[in-house]
Amino acid sequence: MSRESSEADLPGEAPLPGELSEALCAELIAFRRDLHMHPELGNQEFRTTAAIRARLEAAGLKPRVLPSGTGLMCDIGSWDGVHPMLAIRADIDALPIPDAKAGVPYRSTVPDRAHACGHDVHTTTVLGAGLVLAELHRQGRLPAPVRLLFQPAEEVLPGGAADAIAAGVLDGVGRIIAVHCDPRVDAGRIGLRHGAITSACDRLEVSLTGPGGHTARPHLTTDLVTAVARVAADVPALLARRIDARAGLALTWGRIEAGHACNVIPMHAELAGTVRCLDLAAWRDAPDLVHAAIDEVATLHGAKSEINYVRGVPPVVNDPVITELLRDAMAARRGPYAIEDTEQSLGGEDFSWYLEHVPGAMARLGVRTPGSNARLDLHRGDFDADEAAIKVGVELFTAAALLDGNRS
Repeated sequence: MSRESSEADLPGEAPLPGELSEALCAELIAFRRDLHMHPELGNQEFRTTAAIRARLEAAGLKPRVLPSGTGLMCDIGSWDGVHPMLAIRADIDALPIPDAKAGVPYRSTVPDRAHACGHDVHTTTVLGAGLVLAELHRQGRLPAPVRLLFQPAEEVLPGGAADAIAAGVLDGVGRIIAVHCDPRVDAGRIGLRHGAITSACDRLEVSLTGPGGHTARPHLTTDLVTAVARVAADVPALLARRIDARAGLALTWGRIEAGHACNVIPMHAELAGTVRCLDLAAWRDAPDLVHAAIDEVATLHGAKSEINYVRGVPPVVNDPVITELLRDAMAARRGPYAIEDTEQSLGGEDFSWYLEHVPGAMARLGVRTPGSNARLDLHRGDFDADEAAIKVGVELFTAAALLDGNRS
């Protein structure tokens, strides 16, 4: 939607300051491509942190690297110690998968590493917002201080957000916003949702043991292959009958290992998977339910079970007031037709940990080229983003900061 049409949708309202210049847009695209070419895994984002820090310092800001040595926070304006600030968060880590894109000059240069979840885009939008807001602050046009947060290790359960919170990134913060790339939404648009927008996600590892033996005499031992097969099939079915279906709890296995020879019943078998849940209350009950179901099925087949249930992240539950702030911000920049409703995802996001402490909201940032029939998904080696989304993200964040500051 054009700028003219968005102004027509908002009669009588002066346009918000903070328009992006062509030069800044070009710089941000180049910055994103540099990050994309040099992806770093969680808690290893030293080059990424240095690049962000250098650009913020060049803008006259004073970023502070987090105690872990990766990630940083940066305040624009001075907190008065009374009125809580708005924080704008980006995650900066990449994934341990190869970049499968062909024909682009910014393909990853690091083997088996790729920004296949859009964190390079998230980082660039928050950086761009920081540069615009810093200039407005110099002009005396930023109504309230804002904190930029560049968080490491989002992809590492239970997420780098917990470490960032422990380091004090929420001190003085009263609300927080973020975006996540969505390849189902066109560039130029965002998706919003009140309430839960992601699901909880935990990791589960199960080890089964038995005496083993010859396949000719399974009655004299524990048939561990059958036991692991029954755990894989029956436990998800049991859970579906022991929790309200509306909670959306789903156990999905990603790995099963048992045995090495066709005529030997093994003594050890393993399963690993994820537990996802749409409902926060059900997520809190999930570990006990899963443990009980696994023990029950394993015992029925004579196997001993050892369970490693790794807590991941709760759902991201958008605060309705902050969600409407994002809606107003996008409408002010591009008009109400640049906003669409979005569904709750089964993906996990450690942005949820911030929302255990302060209200906030996450928007879906459209990164699909309008008119494209490509079906690129997150966490795939061929994932890419329409770089027009970077300007949209910056516009969203800057408008949200201005509107929030004027209302505080």
